[in-house]
Amino acid sequence: MSNPIIGRLVAGDENAVRRAYEAFEAQPVDDTRTTDNPEPYGSEETSLAGYESVEGVGTFEKHRNAVLTLGPSAVPGWWIHRTDLTEQLDVKVSVRNVWTSARNIVLRAGSPHNYLRMVEHIVALRLGLGVDNVRLSIAGGDPPLFDRSSLDLVEAVNRAKIISTGRPARYITVKEPVTIGGTRGDFLTLLPAKPGDRRLHLDVAISWDTVVGQQRIRVDLTPETFTYGAGARTNATQTQYIMAKTVGKLLAEYRHLGYTKNNILIHGKKGFVTTPRPEFDLGNGRSSEPVWHRTMLDLVAAIALVDRGRFIGTVKSYRAGHTLDVRLMTLLYMLDLLEVVP
Repeated sequence: MSNPIIGRLVAGDENAVRRAYEAFEAQPVDDTRTTDNPEPYGSEETSLAGYESVEGVGTFEKHRNAVLTLGPSAVPGWWIHRTDLTEQLDVKVSVRNVWTSARNIVLRAGSPHNYLRMVEHIVALRLGLGVDNVRLSIAGGDPPLFDRSSLDLVEAVNRAKIISTGRPARYITVKEPVTIGGTRGDFLTLLPAKPGDRRLHLDVAISWDTVVGQQRIRVDLTPETFTYGAGARTNATQTQYIMAKTVGKLLAEYRHLGYTKNNILIHGKKGFVTTPRPEFDLGNGRSSEPVWHRTMLDLVAAIALVDRGRFIGTVKSYRAGHTLDVRLMTLLYMLDLLEVVP
């Protein structure tokens, strides 16, 4: 490849991105799932018909159960309503309201107390299930954890029932190919949607120095592929887990974590400490659970922070994470790189 940088490089070192692209293209694809339907989410805007709640141990307050309710929103978009706070406006799910993306994505608006942590596993539903207008209600800033990752949330949306608002859906894409490079051999590329194509194509690869190794999937985002990937759990290395459960208990950011050996996938240098979910088995001791989690519950969530419509086109991601994802979504706004699809 003579010029692996696709389009406009908005940040990062060009030579580093070239090298990362070469490594990306050299990785084999482990799973391919595409659709021939050019508009898998339909042409009409959607909301929820009713309210459904999910409950689980707190992600950051393991001694308190957290209850999250999903319901329709009279105002377009996704909104977070903190029921325990007074005189605070709802937080709009938007890249404009990202407080931090260092370890997980935190959204906040108004008071410093008006926030919700680790929103990625929740807001990914916006694009993944194709539901445009939702109000999330929770009495605190700590979302619930589940042993089945985000499948409980998917099932709650299905119980609440996705309905049409009767208004046309709004689709958005990038005006031109855009690439951002990171500092650890990572990059993210966005390509404009082709005329008449309302799909989001995802080509995602990871490369880790553990049993996870190199993984790559090519999928079109549909309710079916999202639901499949929504069962992929958050993962951590064996060292990270041991640290969190030992000396990490002395640190505020670790000692209240609700992580257990059931709700996260723990991996070591040569093997998995906890058992990967069987549906992600690649054979020969390999599991694609990490790359599916990265794709559907991290990357799709970041793209869902683009609040101007349903994002479509092609996304290529290599070794990227929350920080690079959110940085690119921010730059799309700052550099005026988004346009509505006619």
